[in-house]
Amino acid sequence: MIRALYQWTRRWPVWARRGLDIARIDFRPRRPPSTLSVVLATVVALVGSLLADALLARLGIAMFPSIGHYAHLRFSDYAKLTTPGVVGAALGWPLVVRVSSQPRWLYLRAALVVTVVLLTPDAAIWYLGQPADGVFVLVWMHLAIAVVTFLSMITLAQVGRRRYSETRGNPGFARTSPFRSTDRA
Repeated sequence: MIRALYQWTRRWPVWARRGLDIARIDFRPRRPPSTLSVVLATVVALVGSLLADALLARLGIAMFPSIGHYAHLRFSDYAKLTTPGVVGAALGWPLVVRVSSQPRWLYLRAALVVTVVLLTPDAAIWYLGQPADGVFVLVWMHLAIAVVTFLSMITLAQVGRRRYSETRGNPGFARTSPFRSTDRA
């Protein structure tokens, strides 16, 4: 699969391949994390994110009593949005590991972009008249979810130091650098 993706992207125009280089998508994967570690990291990220949300919601209500009945700060409301977000981010980590030799770098930037995009609904509901104090708390909840999920995934679902093809009898594809000699003296 990785070999096919690599071959397919080699036929892309130079500007598109340059975009992959900038994003550090080089199809030189490291050894991916185990399924068990990804599941564990996902559970920790989900529980940690929900706890952070609950703490921030309570803190927000204590700081801004006027938002005490704000619907978006109810557990039932934010849990149904936090859960698919964390699961989606957790599924992204093994994917990033399989397409980049620098998965932390790529995953961090992807997390930043996704977080900024997910702040758009907060801006929209604020624009439509929702209380600014409540939206302020929601923004902090988004940021907390991003931090907890990122740290859980990179810490608990660690990637191997060597490329995948160097660890298991070459089942994957790892492109060699054109700048590194493969000849042995």
